[in-house]
Amino acid sequence: MKILVISDTHGNVNGAFAAHTRSEPVDAIVHLGDGSSDADILREALDIPVISVAGNCDPGSTSPRECVWECEGKKLLLTHGDAYQVKSGLVRLQQRVLELGIDGALFGHTHQRICEKFSGILLINPGTLAAYGMSRSYAVLSITLEEGLTCRHFDLE
Repeated sequence: MKILVISDTHGNVNGAFAAHTRSEPVDAIVHLGDGSSDADILREALDIPVISVAGNCDPGSTSPRECVWECEGKKLLLTHGDAYQVKSGLVRLQQRVLELGIDGALFGHTHQRICEKFSGILLINPGTLAAYGMSRSYAVLSITLEEGLTCRHFDLE
């Protein structure tokens, strides 16, 4: 399974569509908040699942603040990250993934891309697609039987 992971679009739905086009074909899109209306537009326009969580800049969103998504036999924590204060480090997020027995955690909020392993758990932040971002990026998460969870980042430009 191939999943486009985006976050912090902040109204740049055109950037989200561009990331989708460059990543095709993908089986699903995960939007990690701060642009839940952008996720709604993607959901309406595309014929693939769009799973989203709300960020701290998504007042009134009907998306959950976090969820555990089971996909291809893997458990993924989807969260914006602000509740775990990820701008100050990943300790709280790491504690949460250990509590939940998660295979991977996908988060945003920092606008900084990350793909690293912690105790065998893959932590992924795709970066930001905000129009004002100095470095706009997204991630593609692959789930296979042979390799498990793997991630690659791409610059939008």
